[in-house]
Amino acid sequence: MSGAHVSDVRGPAGDERAAAVRGLPATGTATSRVSAGHYRLSGLLRAEWTKLRTVRSTPWSYGLVAVLGVGLAILATAETRAHWSTLDLVQRATFDPTRTSLVGAFFAQLVVGVLGVLVVSAEYGTGTIRATFAAAPRRPLVLVAKAVVFGAVTLVVSEAVALLSFLIGQALLTSPATHATLGTAGAARAVFGSGLYLCLLGLVALALGAIVRHTAGAIGAFVAVLLVLPIIVGVLPSSIGNAVQRFLPAEIGRTMISLRTPVHDFGPWPGLVVLAAYAVVLLAVAGALLVRRDA
Repeated sequence: MSGAHVSDVRGPAGDERAAAVRGLPATGTATSRVSAGHYRLSGLLRAEWTKLRTVRSTPWSYGLVAVLGVGLAILATAETRAHWSTLDLVQRATFDPTRTSLVGAFFAQLVVGVLGVLVVSAEYGTGTIRATFAAAPRRPLVLVAKAVVFGAVTLVVSEAVALLSFLIGQALLTSPATHATLGTAGAARAVFGSGLYLCLLGLVALALGAIVRHTAGAIGAFVAVLLVLPIIVGVLPSSIGNAVQRFLPAEIGRTMISLRTPVHDFGPWPGLVVLAAYAVVLLAVAGALLVRRDA
């Protein structure tokens, strides 16, 4: 992706080159081109799609999501089936086959988070964000386009991986092990919820990337929310910890992919609403900061 500044290019031919830098439509002449700051959302969506699909980290990251999701589903379910006879009655009665086959989501969430941060922070790191804002000065609209494109692609990939992980995992949990089908109560919801969970976490990471504007710092903040906060909450008195734990993204994710909801947690859909609220609030803060700060 070129790091040239749009303002460095002059004349009618330069207008087309400047638009091409960001993947925005060019009209050929200075008098007929779209006024600065008035690019439609459709043009910005095309630009962000071009950037996302042409960066090498994108296919590698989504490929790793698939490998982790399906691979860990195979390992977890095959291991459970091989040692089913050694489980006691309580372990068999409380076994959740759906959650076991979707366990890869807890590792894939880190990959999705890193990619979400890079969608924004990589442009700040290379300086190409200045070209983006020069071509499309309405910065909140640029953020919306990034969130829509990244969120849509992540949702499709995550849902496909979740469904494949579930189907393969349940096929490996042969009798006498307990297994589930999409018709099992709560199973379809868990599969669908797994994809939604990864998508919303990716948007949270994207917002952090826009707020922090530094790759290492934003990834550190994302990892702290997912991995460090649960440790801190775990050492709090139970009266406080149980009340706080239900708001943690990782706990919401566990509820989403499970057939049973722990007594102190939100239900699957209320938890999803809480996670969506995190993403919306952080994106709103990121949009406000984009307007107030220099590129």
